[in-house]
Amino acid sequence: MFKTLLFSVWLIFHPVHVTLTSIDYIPAMDSFKVFVRMYFDDFILDYRLNEKELENIDFSSDNSKSREIFERYIGEKIMIKVNKNELSGKLQDISLDDNEVSMNLEYKTEEKPRVITVKNIIMTGLYSDQANMIIVRINNFEEGIKLTSDLTEQTFKIK
Repeated sequence: MFKTLLFSVWLIFHPVHVTLTSIDYIPAMDSFKVFVRMYFDDFILDYRLNEKELENIDFSSDNSKSREIFERYIGEKIMIKVNKNELSGKLQDISLDDNEVSMNLEYKTEEKPRVITVKNIIMTGLYSDQANMIIVRINNFEEGIKLTSDLTEQTFKIK
């Protein structure tokens, strides 16, 4: 009984370190639509590990400075390669609600994806228990994986 109570209390006070990323190929647009969701307070801590201070930045509104910071952050933390060619993403929109930040990005490609490699190092230098959940959808192919501080990259072969 004591162990159960202790475990329950630990779960209540132990934060969850997780992000969600979905990568959807849109053939008609020759692009990938990428959705990323993470906790805002974790983003701030991770950003400050390697970057400058964030004083006087208003993240509550959609302004050019905050968009630039998020786009650069995602560009450094999520790498997508299609057939061994690295793609770069363009931030489409962003929302911040109840300590969660959600972003939609577009990654253009000129190739039909046969192999896609995804590397996600969001907060892997911050938390040893970080879980970056990835879902890849390309035509009839759909697969999910959990990337961690120890496993930051996965390659998917599309049939």
